[in-house]
Amino acid sequence: MSKINDRKECISLNDRKHPVSTNIANNTAYLDRALGVDKSFDVIRLDVVYAGRNMALYLIDGFVKDDILHYLMKILLELKAEDLQPDPLEKLLKTYIPYVEVEAVDDLDKVADTVLAGPTALIVDGVDKAILIDARTYPVRGPQEPDMERVVRGARDGFVETLVFNTALTRRRVRDRTLRMEYLSIGRRSMTDVVVCYIEDVANNDFVRTIKNSLSKIDTDGLPMAEKSIDEFISGRYWNPYPIMRYTERPDTVAAHLYDGHVIIFVDGSPSALITPSTFWHHLQHAEEYRNKPLIGAYLRMVRFLAVWASLFILPLWYFFAENPNYLPGVLSYIGPKDMGSIPLIVQFLLIEVGLDMLRMAAIHTPTALGTALGLVAALMIGGVAVEVGLLSNEVILYLSLAAIGTFATPSYELGLANRLVRLGLLLATAIFGMPGLVIGTTFYVLSLIQMKSLGVPYFWPFVPFSYRALRDVIIRAPIPLKNRRPRALHPKDPDR
Repeated sequence: MSKINDRKECISLNDRKHPVSTNIANNTAYLDRALGVDKSFDVIRLDVVYAGRNMALYLIDGFVKDDILHYLMKILLELKAEDLQPDPLEKLLKTYIPYVEVEAVDDLDKVADTVLAGPTALIVDGVDKAILIDARTYPVRGPQEPDMERVVRGARDGFVETLVFNTALTRRRVRDRTLRMEYLSIGRRSMTDVVVCYIEDVANNDFVRTIKNSLSKIDTDGLPMAEKSIDEFISGRYWNPYPIMRYTERPDTVAAHLYDGHVIIFVDGSPSALITPSTFWHHLQHAEEYRNKPLIGAYLRMVRFLAVWASLFILPLWYFFAENPNYLPGVLSYIGPKDMGSIPLIVQFLLIEVGLDMLRMAAIHTPTALGTALGLVAALMIGGVAVEVGLLSNEVILYLSLAAIGTFATPSYELGLANRLVRLGLLLATAIFGMPGLVIGTTFYVLSLIQMKSLGVPYFWPFVPFSYRALRDVIIRAPIPLKNRRPRALHPKDPDR
């Protein structure tokens, strides 16, 4: 009971407002405690005297732009006492601090939280408000092309870990007057910056309202995994492996979905944007299809679909026919290994599946210079020796390689991992129950996708519920001039393009 009371008291203290005092000593004493000036080397307090007034600057070393701060300090150094009369705050804001992002706040708690985010705070003796100067910069890498979404032709820029850069890359492609970037701060301790992005004249108000309400209800101390934490809080389907939201690191992909009526979520510290709502078929789309002629794009999409479905069903089907050759017609009698190997087929499949995951994790943790050597060791030594000693069958390696290729051909990394778990489930169901296991497992898989929803949008739309026009656009990459309607499932305000 005492812990509960202590928590309530802590919350009430955190919610209590600490106004800025006209006495600079009171303000600096509170900010020193709140920011831990004497305990953190990178939290800097500069005591200065400008225009005959005591002032204090609070900033984080590494976040502030030195040249801008030096320029502002040079201007303030030339001020005289009469220059700040009769209203020092108004004179500083409108005349002597020539910067774009400047505001005055009267809450010391907001000052402390803002300084930790990067801006500089100026405390002036005799003024009951603090001046926040957003002259910050973050360590950032260049907007390079994402590794997961490469294209042969097309833009080479990708999102980075800095939020304002990502919103700028989006605005560069969407110059609509109604493009909205709404800011939220999530996490009691992390105070993570989150932006909800949408085109107001296109996006459905219910989607926007639902996302903002879901974000505002997130009650946690921090978001260490950035957009993945946001995804889990909003979707709520913790044990469902299939992604409810689509991840992308490409600004052109985000722009295309904004024009369709989707809502985008950016999280500071993450190079991935969340696209909501998204269906199963959104995770199978790739920018490469739209960077080629429509016929070539349609062919690439069909090949991709074939690879994805093969990654799911080719192993269970082959295993069933290998164990039950009497179901095979004469023309397919060659299916099935002539030499079964030293261990059962199902154990061989499980060994290679686990081995592939181990190899994938090893490749992630292996330096790039050693990646080729790792692949040679896995392919030549482990695989070759396993076949030579009779531990594995050649056909098992062949069909599992085809399934692995289909997994890697899946544009969405999250969807590929989910399909891998489903493949294992279907394989085990087929091994245990035979044909009934394969049929029931496949039926359960399809029904589970049909009953899923993303912000109320059916996950398997337009297959279920059926929409001929939309399904045609999913299966065949239609020419852009003929795509004159936005997806009906998104209920856009402006359905016509």
